[in-house]
Amino acid sequence: MIGSARGSNGAAKDGGDASAPVSVITGASQGIGLALAREFAGAGHTLVLAARDGPKLEKVSRELGATFGVAVYLTAEDLSTAAGCQGLADAIVDAGLKVDYLVNNAGVGQCGAFHEAERERLTSLVDINIGALTDLTSRFLPGMIERSRGGVLNVASLAGFAPGPYQATYHASKAYVMSLTEALAHEVWGSGVKMAVLSPGPVATKFHERAGAEHGFYIRFLGALSAEAVARIGFANFMCGQTVIVPGWTTMLSALTLRLAPHFISVPCLSWLLQQREKPGDG
Repeated sequence: MIGSARGSNGAAKDGGDASAPVSVITGASQGIGLALAREFAGAGHTLVLAARDGPKLEKVSRELGATFGVAVYLTAEDLSTAAGCQGLADAIVDAGLKVDYLVNNAGVGQCGAFHEAERERLTSLVDINIGALTDLTSRFLPGMIERSRGGVLNVASLAGFAPGPYQATYHASKAYVMSLTEALAHEVWGSGVKMAVLSPGPVATKFHERAGAEHGFYIRFLGALSAEAVARIGFANFMCGQTVIVPGWTTMLSALTLRLAPHFISVPCLSWLLQQREKPGDG
């Protein structure tokens, strides 16, 4: 089921502006997803927001509709399941919307030795970080190409540039996102459709805490950008047609280093930076 928010003038925005582009944003209830939703809303886009937390999503939707005066639709779905992806797609069809832009932001992290991790947590990470992104892109990209407009913005991470011991599954999932996006960018070149991957370093959200990595040395080494800064840079460069977007000079330098350094050098360094620690002072 899909719900809708009202605009600042109090009128129902269910129909919205028929000429406004429709943008679907997953994982939109907080962090980078919410910040990106604000960027798209500020540009006048009709929004379809998806996340697991229905009450939080409803609050966010009301705020965005009132602040930006755009139509905001919402649907609470677990995108780690095929049923959740189908539910989002069905809700969009039922609302009579055609997706111009898709932002695949929903994702989870994992920290710790692979052999000690719960199997369900590992498979759930793959299902959401890889499965949902692939599923939704395959659903909405054909329509964009047919209409010769729109685009897909996939949110990856600096983690996608190299293997990461103690965050092995997460790094591997983001490498997939980067590889898929760059390949599809070549496939859709000249079609009028944009294809980009946003690859930030650490971001000042609760993501690292939820992943159990809040004391990792990589955060202290790289620092953390705000979600708002990442979204602002990501949105602007996406709309300008850039394919690989790495926000922040420190992150850009780190990405270049990881691209060029052989794995026998980069992987041991990342192992030290990513190793799970109980508190900031642990060596």
